[in-house]
Amino acid sequence: MTAPDTAALARRAIGLVDLTDLDDRSSVASVQALCARAVEHGTAAVCVWPDFVATARSSVGDSGVQVATVVNFPSGTERPFAVGVQTERAIVDGADEIDVVLPYGAFVAGDLERAAGVLDTVRAAAGALLVKVILETGELPDVATVEAAARFAVDHGADFVKTSTGKTPRSASPEAAAAMLRVIASAGRPVGIKPSGGIRTLADAEQYIALADGVMGEGWATPATFRFGASGLLDALLAAVEGDTSASSTSAY
Repeated sequence: MTAPDTAALARRAIGLVDLTDLDDRSSVASVQALCARAVEHGTAAVCVWPDFVATARSSVGDSGVQVATVVNFPSGTERPFAVGVQTERAIVDGADEIDVVLPYGAFVAGDLERAAGVLDTVRAAAGALLVKVILETGELPDVATVEAAARFAVDHGADFVKTSTGKTPRSASPEAAAAMLRVIASAGRPVGIKPSGGIRTLADAEQYIALADGVMGEGWATPATFRFGASGLLDALLAAVEGDTSASSTSAY
């Protein structure tokens, strides 16, 4: 890839990033700094803990950067009522997007009623807001289960399906993303994908964008249909824009 092509890809990828701070040490100051970077570089969104949604909302202002938060996160084991309360509070505080963890343990065990209860509660509470369902693909037993989980999420109102929380040993993988894209292609309505966890380099970003465009059509991956969940990827993308394609982040998420 030539330098201009590399820089163009990096610029495209920057606009697809949900710049993320889901660290246990998150603070008002760290979220404000995250939002300042997102606004400066034009990422799609910031993704923060529910406690920091109001801080993020005031920090991004009318920049166009969306505010996402997480519920039923990261374990996927909370009760539907509690998840609904979390969602409602986040919306009051100014969230634009809700990333909810599928109760993947219940799903794998065949307790579809519990899994549906969480997703349906969030979908109802979120109204017209964007809902991204985190499948936790690294904890699912095989690709067939990933595909079934993605289909279940879409059937219960997901606007996006997302690979991972970034809190388990195995996160995003091209194989899981391909399975999710097969479901998206047959959904009969617009559904997006969010690879998340372990995506740190321009090469990582290129692989997932090419996979999405290959399945869905050239240019399909836009902020309306595709996001990266990452904290450190932005550093690598900015370095590529500046011509240093050897740089990459060591961040774990």
